[in-house]
Amino acid sequence: MEQSRIRVAAYVIRCRTVPELLVFDHVGMPEAGTQIPAGGVHPGEDLEQAVLREVAEETGLFDISVINRIAVDHRPHPQTRHPRRTTFFRLDAREDTPDAWTHRVDGTGADQGMKFACRFVVLPLEKPLADQQDAWLDQIST
Repeated sequence: MEQSRIRVAAYVIRCRTVPELLVFDHVGMPEAGTQIPAGGVHPGEDLEQAVLREVAEETGLFDISVINRIAVDHRPHPQTRHPRRTTFFRLDAREDTPDAWTHRVDGTGADQGMKFACRFVVLPLEKPLADQQDAWLDQIST
């Protein structure tokens, strides 16, 4: 039996008048769909450290706080069908975080060098996220 890839995903919430979720789109790759920060956990890395790292790598945000774990999802990768276990977290962003920006991905992963158009969108979402990443949004209390 193939071992699951261990992953984390971040629901980064900014609370102003209404709660907003941080999402991004791949610049020049509309087929990738709108996503939240997510990715693999390095060997020996704590899940909370991993989710903070993924948010920083994919969005450039460092001034965020982990609030709690929301859920653990056991769905295979949509293309490869390889097993994966993703732990979803709720994180909070500061109220003065910009509404939108473009970030070039750093780190050493497969998305290194890609550009992501980041923005906050009002909850509830008008459209679903790619790869069913919105599956656990209803578990967030704001």
